Amino acid sequence: MDLENIGDSLDGPPLVTFWGSDEPGSPFRLGTFEYDWHCHARGQLFCIESGLVHMRTPAGSWLLPPRRAGWIPPGVMHKASTNGVLSGWGILLTPAASAGLPKTPCVLSVTEVLRALVQRTATWHWEERLSPPQRRLAAVLMDEVRAAPTESLHLPMPADRRVLRIAEAVLADLAREQTFHELAQQAGISERSARRLFNVETGMSFASWRQQARLLLALEYLTAGQSIIEVADGLGYASASSFIAMFRKAFGLSPRRYFSVRKS
Repeated sequence: MDLENIGDSLDGPPLVTFWGSDEPGSPFRLGTFEYDWHCHARGQLFCIESGLVHMRTPAGSWLLPPRRAGWIPPGVMHKASTNGVLSGWGILLTPAASAGLPKTPCVLSVTEVLRALVQRTATWHWEERLSPPQRRLAAVLMDEVRAAPTESLHLPMPADRRVLRIAEAVLADLAREQTFHELAQQAGISERSARRLFNVETGMSFASWRQQARLLLALEYLTAGQSIIEVADGLGYASASSFIAMFRKAFGLSPRRYFSVRKS
């Protein structure tokens, strides 16, 4: 089975699952890679067991930490970078099979039931017609996918070039505490207009957007092995405790608990 061809073709089964690793010969090769802009005819749901995936779309970017599933709807342009991904799995869905799933890219929570179903169905020979028990199992798998809640790991980017300059300036140095007035001046736009456009185009206030950017970068640093103190200092937090409080407010767990839950 050629996964690349299946991803770009609507022929064959509506749902195909696969398991991958960084080992030579794996049908879904992982590791550390850069994938340039591209799209697929099928929707893609993919989950990593370790490492980190940074996904970009025209509407923004998001991070995929371990034990979460990234969803890319059919036909959506995207690019990605993977870092230290040793194993993971994916599901390829035709547009019809994608009905009921989010219309925009997002990150979904993964249950042990969903993971076990993918592990089971990834051994099937998808070129063959599914038996009635297999069809029932595939239907349960899709029920699990559709029921998965989304997670707030997305960073929307503004389209207006002046407001985009503000966003890019912040991302270039997240530890720097520039005021919005200073950033708007540098971008050649009034503060009032910039705030209005920023809210309209990202759906977030500037303060919330900058906090989200810092939290996503914090996830990247923590996944790479940096300590909580190093991350808090590198992102401009006054102390490790203030960073932990902000992290817990956003994700409901402390950084240590957040990653231990995902590993378990």
